[in-house]
Amino acid sequence: MKSIKNLIRFFQTVQSSRVSDIFDKYRNISLSGSGNYSAKAFTFCDVIRYRSDLKNIIWVVNDANEQENVARSLKLWGDIDVISYSMIPADLNKSREVEAENRVRAIEFVCELMSKKKKIFTVSYVDLMAGFPDPEFLKSGTMTLKKDQDVNVTEIFESLIERGYEVSEDKNLKKGTYYKKGEVLMVFPLNYSNPVKIEISFDKVERICEYDQATGDEAEEIRLAEIVPARFEGKMTPISQYFNREFLVVEDELDVIDEFYETWANLMDESYEKINSLIFVSFNEDEDHHRHLHYVSVMKYRGSYDFANDMRDKYRDGWRVIVFTKDASEIKGILDGHNLSYYTELENNTLPTFGIVIFDVDKEEILPAAFQNPEMRLMVLSDKEISSIKDEKRTVTTQKVFMDFLTSLKANDYVVHVHHGIGRFLGLEKRTVDGITREYLKIGYAENDKLFVPIDQADKVNKYIGADESPPRLTRLGSAEWDTITKKVQKETEAIAKELLLLYAERKAARGVAFKPDTDVQALFEKAFEYEETPGQLKAIVDTKQDMEHEMPMDRLVCGDVGFGKTEVAMRAAFKCVQNRMQVAFISPITILADQHYRSLLKRMDGFDVRVELLSRFRTAAQQKEIVKRIARGEVDIVIGTHRLLQKDIAFKNLGLVIIDEEQRFGVKQKEALKQMKKEVDVLTLTATPIPRTLNIALNKLRDISTITTPPPGRLPIITEVRRSVRRFCVK
Repeated sequence: MKSIKNLIRFFQTVQSSRVSDIFDKYRNISLSGSGNYSAKAFTFCDVIRYRSDLKNIIWVVNDANEQENVARSLKLWGDIDVISYSMIPADLNKSREVEAENRVRAIEFVCELMSKKKKIFTVSYVDLMAGFPDPEFLKSGTMTLKKDQDVNVTEIFESLIERGYEVSEDKNLKKGTYYKKGEVLMVFPLNYSNPVKIEISFDKVERICEYDQATGDEAEEIRLAEIVPARFEGKMTPISQYFNREFLVVEDELDVIDEFYETWANLMDESYEKINSLIFVSFNEDEDHHRHLHYVSVMKYRGSYDFANDMRDKYRDGWRVIVFTKDASEIKGILDGHNLSYYTELENNTLPTFGIVIFDVDKEEILPAAFQNPEMRLMVLSDKEISSIKDEKRTVTTQKVFMDFLTSLKANDYVVHVHHGIGRFLGLEKRTVDGITREYLKIGYAENDKLFVPIDQADKVNKYIGADESPPRLTRLGSAEWDTITKKVQKETEAIAKELLLLYAERKAARGVAFKPDTDVQALFEKAFEYEETPGQLKAIVDTKQDMEHEMPMDRLVCGDVGFGKTEVAMRAAFKCVQNRMQVAFISPITILADQHYRSLLKRMDGFDVRVELLSRFRTAAQQKEIVKRIARGEVDIVIGTHRLLQKDIAFKNLGLVIIDEEQRFGVKQKEALKQMKKEVDVLTLTATPIPRTLNIALNKLRDISTITTPPPGRLPIITEVRRSVRRFCVK
């Protein structure tokens, strides 16, 4: 199911027959027990879908939040156009502008009401009481232009201006504006969805048509254009002046405040004789025109067993259960595992009389809120109610990861068994043990020893990833060698954990700079990027800038292969830092690379008044001395250099960000300098897709990691192990 809309079409008959019957009899009804927005929209769309006598539906809510929820639900369940009407809140500083805009909106609203197409309007009760232009004013003030009509162009312009229309600066029109080009007059009336093109030749209207501004495509030619006023003065009239028997007003559990209660009550009392009405109320009423609907909410399932049991009970009792999911395979797997049947295809687009139906929904779609009705034996579910089941799926997901790992192995690949150490993968082999035939991983060890690992224990084996190209030494089975190595690693990991705890305790206590949100200049800088950002790159940019806006000093690692845009992430972070009047130190591993970054930054920052400098052996001793002085005086915004930037003579006036490019070997003093920086300023490290030595850098810093490209196998388990050690150390 690619898209979910007009869901009521799958129900071929009216489900809420009790509501339909009393609506036919009384035309002004009230309903309690109507449930959430989704259930209300279902009931409403179910009852009115076959009624041609209702032209305009006004759904009245308490506030903007409810308005949005109702509109979304109506769009999912029905096929009638939904328009949300609202007024701009009062602003003492812009009272005239706000009042003028609200009057324009009021005209647009009533013009939509008077149009011939059936629509649903969602509006708050406060905005509906605000007042509207008199119907007679609109009727008398409408200017009509017909095909073949003799006209005076000057008089047309005067009439447009008199009605509040303004000339547009170009042919891209907003509502209430016009534009003339040659013999063509383009005007965007408030009562049209598209602008109107009027061709005038020798003081005669030759042709009239609507057109699409985005594409320029013209609709079919029309005989006349009716242009309502874009402005009106004088007294406002109540909305009830527009009501008639073709209107249905829905009052959605309104909680009218005392200030407006009497006015609202009078408005509706005056209107009930003219209109149809449906009122959702909170409590049951003992009235002939009232019905209680018995909708109840759906609680989240605690797990797959809980979900399957409920589905079995519903199926046995003849319920229809409709599941809207973005992960249909997961739901099918659970139902299959409990021998429960279900539908994934509908015959003639009609729901079965009972049973479970799974709708596979696109990732981008909005799912309807869940509800159930015991009287109808109907339940609607979505991923939200079954999300907790995914926690149980971790084991299955882990098994899939192991299967992916097995299929990626080739003969003679080096592998590591968690208990036996480094060996060589020799393939898969079937063996019969105690009368049971199973498949085993065959692993070769030192001295020609072999280890056979059952396929269901493949999670104990990982692919070996070394720090260099030289092959590793195979472990001797049965020796204490691997146990000694693992204990040593565990001790080193705990030492790292201890260091991390101390460092991050200091970081948490430290108060760095909370950079301000992005400015318009930042937006211009980012817009100047000549390539389209990748999703991973965009996420890294957002994550980095969010970190910078926190008071705790940032320590983030951005991982990605060469060419995947790590430098652009750094440039945007650097620019943000400079916009906050702070300095950036960009540390590169080698002089050549520092020079390349310098040239790139100069080009990228061109036109934005950013002072960029290079401090490396490409500068003479005198030049370096002068640059160091300028850094101390705050006359350099961004300085690129090698480890030279970590030497004692470098003093920044207002350092805010350190960028470390690629893995680097730092000396003891340089490490200490960086460690001190991490407590006080934001640090951003860029690296290619991690290899073990780079990984060690990441682990020693335990920083947040933004991955532009997918990391190789072996990286995440090691990070997990270090974090486990941190937790163990904390417990101790």
